[in-house]
Amino acid sequence: MSIDWQHFTPLTSLAGGLLIGASVAALYAFGNRVAGISGIFSAALLNRTSDNTWRWAFLLGLVIAPWVLLAVRHHASSELPTNVVATVFAGMLTGYGTYIAKGCTSGHGVCGLARLSPRSLVAVLCFMGSGVITVAIIRHWL
Repeated sequence: MSIDWQHFTPLTSLAGGLLIGASVAALYAFGNRVAGISGIFSAALLNRTSDNTWRWAFLLGLVIAPWVLLAVRHHASSELPTNVVATVFAGMLTGYGTYIAKGCTSGHGVCGLARLSPRSLVAVLCFMGSGVITVAIIRHWL
């Protein structure tokens, strides 16, 4: 295995991880909420209470953030998938997986593991293992 040094971005990755950690910690500290995107999204769609404002603001921030990055860093790349049907199908499978697991990668992987949740550990091991197997099949067998 070799490192693609031209696209190796440890500082940018560290900054992104710190921002994710800070936003998760802030949401939990100030709102006693877990930053699980699938849970926030489904509750925003299904719940019609006044408690939804923070959910929609959080989701809007997720959608706006890439545009802000493109405005700040003009050389940031933004590529659309070449196979839109496969991307939509993968998104639907991911959504179904988050439904089965009762949470998503952000909820289990970032927040659940930080809270030492055994259920989150099992979920993370399952979806990371599935990802490894999928990549191995696609890259080496197909």
